[in-house]
Amino acid sequence: WQDIWWYRLLTNLFNYSTIIIPCFLLVFVIKRTKYLERAGRFFNNLLLKLFIDGRELSSFEEINMKKPAYNTSQNSSATLSLFSFENKFVATTVKLCFYSCGLLLSYLIWGIVQERVMVYEYKDNTTGRQKGERFTNSQFIVFANRVLAFVVAVVGIRMLEQPCHRAPFYKYIYCSFSNIMSSWCQYEALKFVSFPVQVLAKTIKVIPVMLMGRVISRRSYSVFEYITASMISAGVFIFLITSEDGPGSKSSDSTHTSISGVVILIGYLMFDSFTSNWQDDLFNKFKVTSLQMMAGVNFFSVLLTWVSLMEQGTFTEALSFASRHPSFTLHILILSITSAIGQLFIFATIANFGPATFTIVMTIRQGLAILLSCIIYGHQVRLSGGIGVAIVFASLFIRVY
Repeated sequence: WQDIWWYRLLTNLFNYSTIIIPCFLLVFVIKRTKYLERAGRFFNNLLLKLFIDGRELSSFEEINMKKPAYNTSQNSSATLSLFSFENKFVATTVKLCFYSCGLLLSYLIWGIVQERVMVYEYKDNTTGRQKGERFTNSQFIVFANRVLAFVVAVVGIRMLEQPCHRAPFYKYIYCSFSNIMSSWCQYEALKFVSFPVQVLAKTIKVIPVMLMGRVISRRSYSVFEYITASMISAGVFIFLITSEDGPGSKSSDSTHTSISGVVILIGYLMFDSFTSNWQDDLFNKFKVTSLQMMAGVNFFSVLLTWVSLMEQGTFTEALSFASRHPSFTLHILILSITSAIGQLFIFATIANFGPATFTIVMTIRQGLAILLSCIIYGHQVRLSGGIGVAIVFASLFIRVY
């Protein structure tokens, strides 16, 4: 049963529910009984950050507003101002190059190591066996990545003296859960499709992002945006149908695994689309900083994945695998470091240059990731598949323009 991906998925969801359901029952009871209005000082201090946002603190001023209000814009500019040149153009250019190189380097390394961990076997040097074993616990990789990201966020908040409380803390659990699921789907998909297919399929998420935007934020989109989204979908479809790992391949086993991979990738797209839209809503509604968002989301991600791993008894299995394969431990460490650094560069790029510039950089990164994967791991892309790739990236650049 552990070898069946949908069984692992259902098991994970059941384990997460043991944390999420009690949490929301607590929220319901607190709000329904108006407990905060009658609670003592200790419990107010403890529960205030969980249930009350920064706009509703007037009645709790004596408890939570001892320090002056935090100025988001000033601290953000202080955080992100890495260069101070007299020539503004030179300063902007150097800063853009720095952020772009940081993004590209972090996520290109992350992508290469991700494929190595999930697709290829590790040989046990202690026993001398020729046959290796693959690491199949995607959830443990998510846990390891989130631990380091949470530590980095907390250290950043302390160093910059930002307040921990901005939005009700329980609000982060929504996007934390979807973030965990999107990451799990991302790693799990590599068991069924090649890395180039996975990377290219990610570009299609503009469609579910638009759909989620209409549902969550009531946003409207132009006809031009729907046209470019359709072009991206067409390019991805051409690449998938002509890929050696796609449904058009000769092997019946490849067809089966490709169908499983496509289902998992659809799950990734939906969960990831919800995550970005929910985070955007928190940014706009509660004016949280990027470090506060990073800390809140990763806190619940660590909690949920750790509880799930312990309940399934797979945490010790993953540690045992790491002890047998020191190179695996090194790969997990690299994944965690590049993921945490990459998150910092993402927030800094969007804050300084906007989402359009960020999209350009990430589009370049996706193209380079496919190229590096083909060179390092020997993936082959047919001419028709190359046309599909060209349509996708042309659509992305037209959209940005």
